[in-house]
Amino acid sequence: MATISDVRPSPIAGRWYSGNRDVLAREVDEYIESAKIPDLNGEVIGIIAPHAGYIYSGPTAGYAFRSVRGLQRDLVVIVSPFHHLHRAPFLTTAHSAYATPLGAIAVDVQAQHSLNQYLSQEVGCELTPISHDQEHSLEIELPFLQRALQEGFRLLPIMARTHSPEALRALGKGIAHVAASGKTLLVASTDLSHQYPENIAQALDAEMLRRIERFDPQQVLEAESSGRGFACGVAAVAAVLWAARDMGADRVSILHHSTSARETGDYSNVVGYGAAAILKTR
Repeated sequence: MATISDVRPSPIAGRWYSGNRDVLAREVDEYIESAKIPDLNGEVIGIIAPHAGYIYSGPTAGYAFRSVRGLQRDLVVIVSPFHHLHRAPFLTTAHSAYATPLGAIAVDVQAQHSLNQYLSQEVGCELTPISHDQEHSLEIELPFLQRALQEGFRLLPIMARTHSPEALRALGKGIAHVAASGKTLLVASTDLSHQYPENIAQALDAEMLRRIERFDPQQVLEAESSGRGFACGVAAVAAVLWAARDMGADRVSILHHSTSARETGDYSNVVGYGAAAILKTR
């Protein structure tokens, strides 16, 4: 799996979040500081966070990243959807780093190769590297990580196109295999229901969040396939839950839920956002 040496430029800075370094740092810090979370009583293995523009989902994202504020991690594995057409089940970046207005985050090339080798040997599929992608759902988490975590972490970016339970379970096991070599944080990037009236969105989101809280990735996937709940990153959530299980996590705590109506005032057509922490309590 070849990589290229240049830094991936941000296609969304200045649109989905501020392109000004100081303004962005201040806004992200405010989202994190404003989030009030309970005592989680465990080690945070992973988080689930939304990926809309910050004016819409930033306050909810702050709850997820508040749960990891100040932590030191060697590797951050982000699993997101890929909102564009591609035939490959799993994508990663071909770049050596991601750029945001807060600086560059290096990609852990060794972790990429280790995961690629695991997937190739275990399930016969590989990570497909792409360059200069326009995917927002992975990048949107990066400024929050840059402000929440201690400096020095590297990134393993994964974008999932498949909803196959077998493939996603294998991805989760592969991530756990790679994570065993150091201190790792998992991040699942997802929004919840899209374009429903507020009352319907609340019901759909509640069902999806219930299944996430039960720590049941198979039932999370089934919620979407049956129409009982929706999440545009349902594959990312399932893969991260499977990975977290193999890393010893045993509980999920839902930290916050909101919809876009809070910002837009439009209750007829909303998008749902949720934040959660995945914990190892034993």
